[in-house]
Amino acid sequence: MKPTDASSTGRLSRRDFFKGLGTTAVAAAAAQAESVAQELQKLNAEKVLGPGPVPVTLKVNGKTHRLELEPRVTLLDALRNHLGLTGPKEGCDRAACGACTVWLDGVAIYACQKLAIDAQGHEITTVEGLTPDGRLTPVQQAFVERDALQCGYCTPGFVMSVSALLRKKPKPTVDDVLHACAGNVCRCGTHPRVLEAALIAAGVRPVSMTRTEVISHV
Repeated sequence: MKPTDASSTGRLSRRDFFKGLGTTAVAAAAAQAESVAQELQKLNAEKVLGPGPVPVTLKVNGKTHRLELEPRVTLLDALRNHLGLTGPKEGCDRAACGACTVWLDGVAIYACQKLAIDAQGHEITTVEGLTPDGRLTPVQQAFVERDALQCGYCTPGFVMSVSALLRKKPKPTVDDVLHACAGNVCRCGTHPRVLEAALIAAGVRPVSMTRTEVISHV
């Protein structure tokens, strides 16, 4: 039997179908390649910083500091080793203990997880910045009165977390305090005293909880 001519029947032949499919695929690939090329061009146009020291300006405790830092330097490293502010402590260096807690625009953050170069343009507050006149804040005074520390290494981080909470919520609940301090760890086990100190500083009647109860409550 003589093959029927697809053009004469008005139907699309298999050859024409695959030919059209191939043309469409090539066009789509070309469009995608062009899009990728444009994105790469944008990335290449951006200024790459480092690996050597670059100018970094930090505003810490109300003062502006101009430094030369490698882009990989963390905010914690910059504060401790370049500005001499040793209140924030280096504990885990991986956002697990909270000893390095500082404020960034009033919000408690881990300084070990923030690059100094990314902290530019923000208000940074360390525990030293809470008492510019040397007088203890109500939170610090409550920590002293309730003996909410033993070795004291984690204390600055707890003070910063509690102080940030009270700025936002002056009359916190027990759950509020526990939540605010959930990212801070005391290896000495003074969590119950920290809770009491936070509530006393807020003028709220303290509650008595064991360390196990505090940890399980979180």
